[in-house]
Amino acid sequence: MDILAFGVQADEKPLIEKGFHGHHDVRCLDVFLTEDTAPIAIGYEAVSTSVNADLGARVLQTLAAGGTKLIAQRSTGFNNIDLDVAARLGLTVARVSYYSPYSVAEFAWTLATAVNRRIVRASNRTRDFDFRLDGLMGRDLHGRTVGVLGTGKIGEAFTRIAHGFGMHLLGWDVAENPACAGLGMEYVDKERLFAESDLISLHVPLLPATRRLIDAAALKAMKDDAILVNTSRGGLVDTEALVRELRAGRFAGVGLDVYEAEAGLFFLDKSLEVVEDDTLARLVTFPNVVVTSHQAYYTVDAVGQIVATTVQNVLDYVAGRRSENVLVPREPTSWGVSGK
Repeated sequence: MDILAFGVQADEKPLIEKGFHGHHDVRCLDVFLTEDTAPIAIGYEAVSTSVNADLGARVLQTLAAGGTKLIAQRSTGFNNIDLDVAARLGLTVARVSYYSPYSVAEFAWTLATAVNRRIVRASNRTRDFDFRLDGLMGRDLHGRTVGVLGTGKIGEAFTRIAHGFGMHLLGWDVAENPACAGLGMEYVDKERLFAESDLISLHVPLLPATRRLIDAAALKAMKDDAILVNTSRGGLVDTEALVRELRAGRFAGVGLDVYEAEAGLFFLDKSLEVVEDDTLARLVTFPNVVVTSHQAYYTVDAVGQIVATTVQNVLDYVAGRRSENVLVPREPTSWGVSGK
């Protein structure tokens, strides 16, 4: 079976080609799946996509009309996929339900320490041979309070690092994680977490209930000198409200690896273009803000697991097997004898 992979980064390509070698032929494209690029998939039974692909109704209709039967998304998140439309069109949809939580947790701490100790500003200064320390003062994290919103696998890994720093641990989630509680985490309501935390890190999925979880009211409830880190999904934060608070001189630092309007921007070179997103343009001008382009997951370990799971999802589809990665299954009548 021929597979078309959209949105493949240069570092990913050899891993994907190696993963599918001996199983199926794969064609890797660096362009992302959109309404304009969807016709490229005509004749491909399986399509693999990235988290920023457009898998709305019109794209799904184009894929189905062109003969696509399987969409294998190379990410855990799937808020970009209209699952109801996919089901009506008879498309099978699978994702990567798990990969290294350490990749994201460690990167969240990278952002937290970078904004706390003004690493980007210090590096830029020394490139100009400016070795002053003015404006570079950070603070010890030991003994301070960290608030972790979402204590699943990634949140737990983040919490273990916070415990290593010797921080007081506050958590919020729909269910307590015994491993985090065992580290001394106290589960509290969001309001107390916002009010008491010196550092807040987001590790919840983007769902209707969590969209703009960090809204204007939540931001105002936080300490003026708090650090906010988001390595989960951009839609968790009301970015315009965040910009207003930053303009008012609030927050010791903000580290963002995701942005609510990142589709069509992140993973692309826009350096020679005029970026029309005024909110993002304003956000990156603040000296206490570090924005990266959705790279928290981007380690050889995590990407290797993502590729391996994507390959397995394709093999399961061909064999008629269903796994926990399947979001929209094939109709039972179309499965092989081993389908369950």
